[in-house]
Amino acid sequence: MDYLKIGKSEELKGYDKKIYRVLEILPGFLSWFTLLFLFIMSYFHPVFIAFFIIAFDIYWLLLVIYLGIHLLASYRKMKINIKIDWKEKCKKLSSCKIKLKEKKCLALQGMKWEDIIHLIIFPIASESYEVIRQSIKAITDGNYPLDKMIILLTIEERGGPELLERVKKIEKEFSNGFKYFFITVHPDGIIGELKGKGANQNYGARIIKKEIIDKNNLDYNKILVSIFDIDTITKSDYFYRLNYLFLTVQNPYHASYQPIPIYHNNVWQAPFFARVAANSNTFWQMMQQIRQEKLATYSSHSMAWKTLVEINFWSTTMVSEDSRIFWHCFCYYNGDYRVEPMYYPISMDVTMDKTNWQTAKSLYKQQRRWGWGVENLPYLIFNFIKRRKKMPKMKTMSRIFTQIHGFHSWATNALIVGVIGWMPMILGGDKFNSTVLSTNLPSITRTLMTVAMLGMVLSAILSTMLLPKKPKKYGFVKYFIMLIQWIILPISIVVFGAIPGLEAQTRLMLNKRLGFFVTPKSR
Repeated sequence: MDYLKIGKSEELKGYDKKIYRVLEILPGFLSWFTLLFLFIMSYFHPVFIAFFIIAFDIYWLLLVIYLGIHLLASYRKMKINIKIDWKEKCKKLSSCKIKLKEKKCLALQGMKWEDIIHLIIFPIASESYEVIRQSIKAITDGNYPLDKMIILLTIEERGGPELLERVKKIEKEFSNGFKYFFITVHPDGIIGELKGKGANQNYGARIIKKEIIDKNNLDYNKILVSIFDIDTITKSDYFYRLNYLFLTVQNPYHASYQPIPIYHNNVWQAPFFARVAANSNTFWQMMQQIRQEKLATYSSHSMAWKTLVEINFWSTTMVSEDSRIFWHCFCYYNGDYRVEPMYYPISMDVTMDKTNWQTAKSLYKQQRRWGWGVENLPYLIFNFIKRRKKMPKMKTMSRIFTQIHGFHSWATNALIVGVIGWMPMILGGDKFNSTVLSTNLPSITRTLMTVAMLGMVLSAILSTMLLPKKPKKYGFVKYFIMLIQWIILPISIVVFGAIPGLEAQTRLMLNKRLGFFVTPKSR
């Protein structure tokens, strides 16, 4: 059985199924055990928990400082890369000296940037003509030659004839100039598939492989495939930057290439709480770019077509297909796979629905879907068990620990600081409340958290510096709102962070599967 295509325990049998099911229970169990243990101990041993809360607050403060340094470093690299003329850099590759550590790179083996063909896949569910059009137009407005690009719009049959009509209109407007402009319609109701982005792009990629790439004998080694959410808008030099990385890094076929998602397409129109959540995600992705050993693919990213064909494309039963493709490759190549940070932005949509209340519900569902990425943890551990003789033990165990720690922190940290921190005083009784520690606990916590708020100030400043040009219809007050909106960050990381993350883990623990939620995109 191909364990690398497993999406859930129900796809297995016997002992394997039991092991996988236990691994699915593990993340939720750890999170709930932590929260319940601290809650119960606040009653029986409030002094111990009070000291723990103080220690945890200090840890939180140090973490904010640590991540803040990484955020500034990533921001600096991104700003430098935006200013570089990557087209010129690519042109000079054949004549420039490459560092010794990169002596095996493709540029020194004679491959040129002109040899590379870009396949850009846009999975489409039901998005509007305007959203689709802006993403394609951004590519046509860029510097990269269109005759070295293949556009694949793969749409869902359940989107109806209206969706097909919209896509045909896009094809008529933009297809001239591209090497190929191709449309596929993913049939609805295929047995065994999850209705989601992964199944759609899997279907489209297999069709274009047969009808375009193989039929025209295109070289797999010279094709880069970018899997973009339909709201992805690229900067003019994006594909040159991607080319440069691909040609200069070692072992480029064992790497994915990750840009930084910045949610700017509708940032001025979206509700303030949606902007805070979106910017928080941007900053997290920026920090992860610095910590490459922790980086996995997310949302829109790129990889070698040769690699995608070797692993037999995406799983069709996954919600979190954008990160699963990385873990699939990591296991397939026995740990010899990584993500190369691009330190280069792409622009995407902030979650925005018809009303603020609908936006809040959609944002929560989006965050819960991202939290469902925890399904990759049992996958990684299970395949490590199955391939333990081939995979590097320390490297894989480090990755497993990072994933456990990351999802556990996502679901618990904000609740420990914001809720559990008060439990010793509420549940500790008169004996605890009469102690000096009880009197000082609120002031100590408040002081530590006030200092930690420097992270919030940094976020507010950077988010303002990243803002696109303000539409004329907005005045100075809008800038002021963009700054003070960060006051709600402590609430946001609980309501749109910890709670949906904990719900996702709980659903996995209870075997209450989550379907794919298509985030509304409106501007």
